[in-house]
Amino acid sequence: SDRTAGIKPAADEGSFYLKLYNAETSNTVPKNFKLVVEAVSRDWNEGDGLDLENYKDTGVSNWISASDGVEWTTAGGDYHALPTFEQTFETGLEDLEIDISTLVEQWIAGSKTNYGLGVRLTSSLETATDSYYTKRFFARGTQYFFKKPVIEARWNSSIQDDRGDFYPSSSLAPAADNLNTLYLY
Repeated sequence: SDRTAGIKPAADEGSFYLKLYNAETSNTVPKNFKLVVEAVSRDWNEGDGLDLENYKDTGVSNWISASDGVEWTTAGGDYHALPTFEQTFETGLEDLEIDISTLVEQWIAGSKTNYGLGVRLTSSLETATDSYYTKRFFARGTQYFFKKPVIEARWNSSIQDDRGDFYPSSSLAPAADNLNTLYLY
């Protein structure tokens, strides 16, 4: 409705970025790896996650279960095959920032239901037996407001100073091109 009203830009005039902020730790972080971001394809219960001190699931959603007593079809979660987004981390200390515009447009159009996003290692790294340490991002429950995960909408809505291109009228231009808006500040 905001697009129809002209408040938000059309689909091809803006973009949407998923932003997750690195949570610094004194522990060793992985280097030279990729993370994959995909749309979750079914309903699930977020739960409370993993207690990293006792390594116990504190909610009903985890690697195996989508909700209490309901397992994922594939361990780790069920995802749409497309679109898929990836980001490479060289030092392991970077923030995640990925353009997910194609997916958000599918959510807006109603061609995909928004069950959220999954962020995971690439398939080859998930099945590996080696340890790649722990990469951490701030969660929505963080005390640091500006470190919370966001989907950021970006578009250019600036009014440019075009007074050098202003012409009162031209007999050579069609009527539509003789309409000007003059802003005085």
